[in-house]
Amino acid sequence: MNESQFPIYFDYHATTPVDRRVADRIYHCMTEEFGNASSVDHSWGDRAEEAIKQAAKQVAELVRGSPREIVWTSGATESINLAIQGSLSPNPGKPHRIALLPLEHKAVLDTCHILEKRGWAELTYLQVDSRGRLNLNHLEQVCAEGLSLLCVMAANNEIGNIYPIEVIAQIAQRYGIPFLCDASQAVGKIPLNFQDWGITYLAISAHKLYGPKGSGALVIRKGYHLEPILFGGGHQKGIRSGSLNVPGIVGLGEACRLRLLEMDEDEKAIACLRDRLQSLLIDKIPGLIINGDVSCRLAGNLHISMPDVPNSAIIARVRSKLAISTGAACSSGVQTPSHVLQAMALSSNVIEGALRIGIGKFTTFEEIEQAAEILATAVSLTRQLMY
Repeated sequence: MNESQFPIYFDYHATTPVDRRVADRIYHCMTEEFGNASSVDHSWGDRAEEAIKQAAKQVAELVRGSPREIVWTSGATESINLAIQGSLSPNPGKPHRIALLPLEHKAVLDTCHILEKRGWAELTYLQVDSRGRLNLNHLEQVCAEGLSLLCVMAANNEIGNIYPIEVIAQIAQRYGIPFLCDASQAVGKIPLNFQDWGITYLAISAHKLYGPKGSGALVIRKGYHLEPILFGGGHQKGIRSGSLNVPGIVGLGEACRLRLLEMDEDEKAIACLRDRLQSLLIDKIPGLIINGDVSCRLAGNLHISMPDVPNSAIIARVRSKLAISTGAACSSGVQTPSHVLQAMALSSNVIEGALRIGIGKFTTFEEIEQAAEILATAVSLTRQLMY
């Protein structure tokens, strides 16, 4: 069994461990190169500014954009808010039309809902099937009717589906529609090409790719203007005020540099571990269901349901041994049915029995074997008590 005092960590969609090499760069910036990048009167500020420029190059290389297109933020939630609120100013008497995937992260959904509540926007939800796959014909139809903004995530944070962003961006371009892509779960895991695919806004969060929490970026295509949502100092060409988080930005840049070098090899290994876990669980747990698009999902994602066993009972039984979740880590601890699974029109018992498993580059084969045994035992004991 796991010798650590902590449970085995299988919640990589919520957050990832910071790579030790990234942490070393952050520590250096916090304790030695701690200058303010906006301090133009001395060399400490010069060096901090140079570190920011280097990080911009590293992020841009990974997502195939330009360093000049990057705006630093506190994470994907802020990036998403900046893209949506900053691009859609109030338009009295004529609300903006936004189309979005109903499986989006709450950062997208809640921001759009607020604009709708204010009367600034009308929302159209794109069609998905029971596997969470996007109906591209419906997308084309919606775009043809005219939109102010299209929102489709690159990869889902619960079921792990990967969406055809290149195709979606081409459709948006064909109708002249700005396209926001929440890529927080995808950057560093699958190839993305901001420039060639024609994405308008791309949201990134460092802590999803082995970087620090509280650091992120919004990549903004040249020629598009955003109104700021934060004021004070006019930093970053007036788009996002506030002293730059130099250690966090350097950490994000270093994380991106490492993912560019190691992503392909790492993700192949992670997929093998995920497939091993899936096979073990299918063998050990009768009636197990795999949710989502199993032919096109993130390597580290395994989303399962036991329709006859409440997920809360499993979590209670395994939480001291295994860190897994019932859904997204974005609801302040409030347990509500997954909006993702509800949008897929899954039955209530499948939703109530759903568990999200996320593994990553630091997951070991031994942990996979142990986790399968822990889960299978928990399900068996719970079923014995229930029936």
